[in-house]
Amino acid sequence: MTTFTESAKTALDLVTTLDATLLSIVGRSLAVSACACAIACAVGLALGAWLGVARFVGRDAVLTLVNTFLAVPSVVVGLVVYLLLSRSGPLGFLGWLFSFKAMVLAQSLLVLPVVTALTRQVVQDAESMHGEQLASLGAGGLLRSLLLAWDERFALLTVVLASFGRAISEVGAVMLVGGNIDGFTRVMTTAIALETSKGDLPLAMGLGLVLLVVVLALNALAGLLLRWREREEGGGAPLALMGVSS
Repeated sequence: MTTFTESAKTALDLVTTLDATLLSIVGRSLAVSACACAIACAVGLALGAWLGVARFVGRDAVLTLVNTFLAVPSVVVGLVVYLLLSRSGPLGFLGWLFSFKAMVLAQSLLVLPVVTALTRQVVQDAESMHGEQLASLGAGGLLRSLLLAWDERFALLTVVLASFGRAISEVGAVMLVGGNIDGFTRVMTTAIALETSKGDLPLAMGLGLVLLVVVLALNALAGLLLRWREREEGGGAPLALMGVSS
């Protein structure tokens, strides 16, 4: 057998036999990304929903800034967090550098613009269809954002899934602030990079396989949510919540 086929067979064995090292890395990666996604979504969903209905001076500049952050490389986010948490940085007293908390913070900042921008677009589109009618019924900006967000809950669930996928597939930021320490801060993406450079292809391929399965599962779930949404009755949901038919 070739090196590739041998490595692939060994990688498959690591996955099917639930290798302890592989499970530890996968579990840590899922935990970091889940925590980061929860924090980013808690802030980003609220901020995005508000931006979707709010009208204020400087709104275009804020939206431009949010959209700009979408294109910021993960290593730049990691560098900023590293400087903040370093011993001479303003948050150095926390002692978070090269820790689980530092990786969660970095991924949260990386995912936050994604959640905010996508949520803002979803709610703004809903506002263009239902906003005037809701306003005529006396709904203020905050109430409209809540009603529209609830009406678009299936779309927003896909935003949450997309943010988790963005977090778990990221490598640059967690490499910088986590240090890729074996048994402490090593996650799937950083482990794949390290093991490949060391020539340990089976573990790298096994982790890559698990990562692909996770991403595939996220996309499949997003597709199911969209089909579920299509089965729902279209239009008028925000008004129905106020006791008015559309």
